Amino acid sequence: MGLHRHPGPVRTDGSLTRVDYSDRFTLPTEVTATPEQWARAMFGDVPNLGELFIWRAVLGLRLSLGRSPDTVAGWRIGGRGADWIRLEAASRFLSANLIVHTGPGRVSLTTLLRYDRDPARHVWPTLARVHRLLVPGVLRDARPARSAGRA
Repeated sequence: MGLHRHPGPVRTDGSLTRVDYSDRFTLPTEVTATPEQWARAMFGDVPNLGELFIWRAVLGLRLSLGRSPDTVAGWRIGGRGADWIRLEAASRFLSANLIVHTGPGRVSLTTLLRYDRDPARHVWPTLARVHRLLVPGVLRDARPARSAGRA
């Protein structure tokens, strides 16, 4: 699994006008699934308690409650293509995109953040360390529904 700090081409799938933080993790896999299936396998239809704590309590992200075809774990589906899906959320001090890309033999998760107010510059650098430790496990543990092949 690889970490790439500044995935230039992926930014075209993002909705942020400026990117202050970006990373991309890629997992080699034989599993065939759509980007939305991968996103739901990674995060579920609704956020778990740990995600709620980090996303809502710490980052203050405004997430939707309940299950919806328009959201993944409370994040709004803001865009999609044949090989990608973009999840969007914002708080009073930052805006975020999570972008899942699929391709032959791989799945990637990209995080893009824009610092909208000063607290983001102080909060995110510490959380980024935790984020970079957790994301590889999120990718490895994902088991998309209706997939073909094996990871």
